[in-house]
Amino acid sequence: MTYDVAIIGAGIVGAACADRLSSEGLSVCVIDGPSEFAPATAAGMGHIVVMDDSDAQFALTSYSQKLWDEFASELPPEAEFENCGTLWIAADEEEMEEVDRKFWKYAEIGLTTEILDERSLRSAEPNLKKGLPGALRVPGDSVVYQPVATNFLLARAQAAGASISRNAAVSLVIDGLVETWGGERIEAQHIVISAGCGSTLLPELAKAVKPRKGHLVITERTNTTVNHQLVELGYLRSAHGTDRDSVAFNIQPRKTGQLLIGSSRQYGSDDPSADLEIVAKMMKRALEYFPSAADAQATRIWTGFRPATPDGLPYIGMVPGYEKVYAATGHEGLGITTALGTAALIADEILGRESAIPREPYSPTRIDG
Repeated sequence: MTYDVAIIGAGIVGAACADRLSSEGLSVCVIDGPSEFAPATAAGMGHIVVMDDSDAQFALTSYSQKLWDEFASELPPEAEFENCGTLWIAADEEEMEEVDRKFWKYAEIGLTTEILDERSLRSAEPNLKKGLPGALRVPGDSVVYQPVATNFLLARAQAAGASISRNAAVSLVIDGLVETWGGERIEAQHIVISAGCGSTLLPELAKAVKPRKGHLVITERTNTTVNHQLVELGYLRSAHGTDRDSVAFNIQPRKTGQLLIGSSRQYGSDDPSADLEIVAKMMKRALEYFPSAADAQATRIWTGFRPATPDGLPYIGMVPGYEKVYAATGHEGLGITTALGTAALIADEILGRESAIPREPYSPTRIDG
């Protein structure tokens, strides 16, 4: 079989690439197979959030969020897209200085935010613990139930003519050719590797993309009120760590009345089972900020492996040493947020046109840099 584009990986990034490229009139084949790592898409909270750890991250997350906002009306109700906003919660006066910094940083691109003091934070989220000095409210952030969104993108790609090959583990990728362990040979003018941690099937990516394990907990339905995605500002320090286990408070309201609780990060583990010691630390952290969560019974704990890169930015673009192979991987905890932006950048590069934001900061040429 011969296609314009073969996409390896049917998580949300691969699905977004398939949707975007097929909508451009290209013939697309999506190849998805079993992985030794639990899929990154399932390990996410579905938080569509602008992040400013670097200018490049700021550009990609804000661009992609705009694309999600434009796309939201097309999603089915089951995708549970909701513009709930985010509260970045400060634990002390030092973190309130970070609130102020983020406020002015977001203002640079015209992003509306609001600084909440202790009283207004208490009014916005009465179930948070008393005494927190304040937070930054980012009303434009949203949440989505990413499994439904992923399947919707794939279905739309199929309706535009894309082919999807399931349970087809890839054994070989070279310019213009993908082979599976089952002996299938797929020829393509362009190959996009968006297989998350499975992207390491390409040796050039294996040098830099490392799996980072995360845990999530979801509760039973509860009457406890949560109005925003709640994230401690300490989450940013947790996200930067590269050589130790970490937990941070992160809780999301669900339309079902459940609470989705995160988050954890672990390097050096390839065991997909839940680490109960890490879960205990994660829940303890959650209760420190949100004591009312103690009233909700956990119904499920699960893990996933997110593809992380040394500098915290994804690899988007042509892989060095190849002429037809592109990477769309390494998004770690921001794959859902940046899926649509990544797909747009990949389509622009393949079609040889300018992008809405510079592509250079995400280029895989950084691997050898």
